[in-house]
Amino acid sequence: DGRIIATPYAKQLAKDLRVDLATVAGTGPNGRITASDVERTAKGGAAPAPAAAPSPAAVAAPAPAAAAPAAPAKVAGTTVAELRGTTKPFTTLQGAVARNMLESLKVPEFRVSMSIETDKFDALYKRLKPHGVTMTALLAKAVGAALARHPVLFASCTADGNGITYNERINVSLAVAMPDGGLITPVLQDADKTDIYQLSRNWADLVKRARAKQLKPEEYNSGTFTISNLGMYGVDTFDAILPPGTACIMAVGGSKPTVVATEDGLIGVRKVMQINITADHRIVYGADAAEFLQTFKAIVESPDQLLL
Repeated sequence: DGRIIATPYAKQLAKDLRVDLATVAGTGPNGRITASDVERTAKGGAAPAPAAAPSPAAVAAPAPAAAAPAAPAKVAGTTVAELRGTTKPFTTLQGAVARNMLESLKVPEFRVSMSIETDKFDALYKRLKPHGVTMTALLAKAVGAALARHPVLFASCTADGNGITYNERINVSLAVAMPDGGLITPVLQDADKTDIYQLSRNWADLVKRARAKQLKPEEYNSGTFTISNLGMYGVDTFDAILPPGTACIMAVGGSKPTVVATEDGLIGVRKVMQINITADHRIVYGADAAEFLQTFKAIVESPDQLLL
């Protein structure tokens, strides 16, 4: 009927390698094009000759004892099975991420961590969630409020390495994993000045357009501070790699019940999250990072100020 039948991964690979599927001879069931077919065509190879169709008698006959058993259908058609033994080139986004990670190696980084109680922060979120507020926006707002008191944390080192550029705006980037690989960092601009309701609406719009690859450059490359949050995956703590051109990135772990010493000297259970920051030691010193974390901790543990 003229249709081109190909596996989803084969279609993606053909797009990445710029191979016209109409020129690919499929070797899969019913002529289906597989990733191997696309790779072979990209390299200029010819498809192996298809096996002759068996006669009805041959189909009815029992298979010889030496024949290898067929692979289970639920595995043969999966992307995981097709990926094994293949090489897939970076997408444009993955290539950009790889280059940025290498660039980050040129920066002398250091890390500081702090445990923060989140009972009141979580309670505020539950109160605001019915009004459309997201945890991401609430977290970005808390970061923006803390950064407003610590300008060096959203500054950058000059290109010649001999000075500090203090940015005018607090634009918080938040890392988002993309379905086809790589990650992108949509930016919540003016996180210190924008109310949490508008931040939540902005974030929903940014994520939707990021997934559709419709963001404008200034909507993902204008960040002056970055948050990477793996708490929703059950991660307790991790270190994040500093994006080039910025002073600091915050890694947010999950909040979980923890036994702590209370203010009155007793033992209690509080929800606690671990915050790790990675900073550019050329412009941010240990005391700067610690003081910022103290401010952020005070805001998270008394979050009603975010509504002002």
